[in-house]
Amino acid sequence: MEDCKICKAASKFIFKKRILAKYDADYFQCQTCHFIQVKNPFWLDEAYEHAISPLDTGLVSRNISWSTFAETFILKNFDPHKQFIDYGGGCGLFVRLMRDKGFDFYRQDNYCQNLFAQYFDVTNLKSAGLRFELLTAFELFEHLVDPMLEIDHMLMFSESLLFSTELHSPNDKDIENWWYLSPSSGQHISFFTEDSFRMIAKTLNLNYYSNGATLHLLSRRNFKESPFKTNTPTILFRIKKRLDALVCPTQEIQSDLKSLTQVDNEYIEKTKNPPI
Repeated sequence: MEDCKICKAASKFIFKKRILAKYDADYFQCQTCHFIQVKNPFWLDEAYEHAISPLDTGLVSRNISWSTFAETFILKNFDPHKQFIDYGGGCGLFVRLMRDKGFDFYRQDNYCQNLFAQYFDVTNLKSAGLRFELLTAFELFEHLVDPMLEIDHMLMFSESLLFSTELHSPNDKDIENWWYLSPSSGQHISFFTEDSFRMIAKTLNLNYYSNGATLHLLSRRNFKESPFKTNTPTILFRIKKRLDALVCPTQEIQSDLKSLTQVDNEYIEKTKNPPI
């Protein structure tokens, strides 16, 4: 038995997997919130020898998808003119995409080199103790060694955390063969259920919202309805939208934001040590 890293209840051994094709790892599942954790992932330094796994061939396409989703989500639920932070932002591709859309995003990552958003790290901001309108953390939670500690640290940056991670079903009889375990990369070590996120929200005095699958929000804000809710349009609404599209084919949620691509380029050129 192990103590659950989320709720401290008893976690029971459920199976063993071969990690990085050479290490045996024990997986434990909480008997209360059903959170699955890997015991003593001593191989992480080796797994992160390359911060971006060579196996991750979908990195670019997913970042494009996340940026498209985040644009609409922010315009609908948050103030798009404020500052934002991408936590565990990797190579900076998502931050660059969001800045290209006009959102004042900054990157935070202690382990990966910033390739696409240089000069727009949190460490480049002069003010200490900054608070951000929203923190994004796509494809991060499954990597967390101590989720409660890390979430608490995220809340120092923002009261609202938008993130992605795949949920598993507590009753899944074939969980041992779930693709999201990703034993070949050795980087996925924490696996959540809706129950485990509700437990996190209760412990940290947060509200939890989810699309029921991949996307989630933990926030001190209390939304009247789920920010992930999409209203099913009526026939008349669909007809009106079709007519509107004929007049303005690109009509979506309206935004007065302008791309920061050129502004950022001019800013970097004026710095003392612009990149070559």
